[in-house]
Amino acid sequence: MQRIFVVGCPRSGTTLVQALLARHPLVYALPETGFFAWLYGELAWRWGDRGARPRRRRLRHRFDIARSRARKAMHALRARLPEAPRPRPLPWRTHGCARRFVALLDAQAAAAGRALWVEKTPYHLLYIPEIERLVPQARFVHVIRRGEDVLASVADANLRYDGNDAFGGGIVHWAQRWNRAARIHLDCAGRPQHHFVFLDDLIADLDVEWRRLCAFLGLDAELELDDRCAQPVADLDSEPWKRAAADGRPRRAERKAERLFGPQTLDWLRQRLVPYQELRRACAAGRDARAAPEPRRRLVQPA
Repeated sequence: MQRIFVVGCPRSGTTLVQALLARHPLVYALPETGFFAWLYGELAWRWGDRGARPRRRRLRHRFDIARSRARKAMHALRARLPEAPRPRPLPWRTHGCARRFVALLDAQAAAAGRALWVEKTPYHLLYIPEIERLVPQARFVHVIRRGEDVLASVADANLRYDGNDAFGGGIVHWAQRWNRAARIHLDCAGRPQHHFVFLDDLIADLDVEWRRLCAFLGLDAELELDDRCAQPVADLDSEPWKRAAADGRPRRAERKAERLFGPQTLDWLRQRLVPYQELRRACAAGRDARAAPEPRRRLVQPA
């Protein structure tokens, strides 16, 4: 079973990439689980948010005891998956919970006749070292979008869906988060288990970027895709901002930055954000310079 994590700064196009992959006949997808964030916590601290502090290392951490929130998240995930096995007591250890999570997704994908599953939680980007340690042969698809466009999309969603805390914090807060994501992308550049999709490139030349992505995943790019994503990659009732991306059909997005931000704010963003073109060049150079992997057998339909 192939295990893929789609990661990136929120509002970068991760839902679109997951939904596009879910149109492939060998790919299984599901809504965000947030599992590793529940398992390890410290989300704000890992983002580098102002005032955030790492949690105190209590006795349970010394003995690798899983957080109660992670165990509750596992119960909730198992309850909403159609082919989940009969409930069993969850392991108390962090490693045991992670193994149960992987086994659950493996079983779901196999029951659906798929050879690869895709888990998309953008901020799992912050937990890559833990995922690499706990999920055998995990691979990562990083989705990257221009920083000013991400911040404009965040601001637009915050205005449209007033009362939702997912996009609060303001421009400075999200500029710091985008920079944090950019630095993690740079740290992963050139590593063989990591692939980078730039949203602009995906929209401008879907065929080329799709073939690159399929080559990384060992998928046959020539297999016919579903007309649109039929798998539930998002809960659109509680996450209506994902509606335009959930069909997995890339389309040119409106550049909101110039409409929402004035010249002074745009100038501030250009000075404070990690330069997009440098980020793009570094990730592309790492992708092209990494050693060619051994030929990977193409995925076949399970019996």
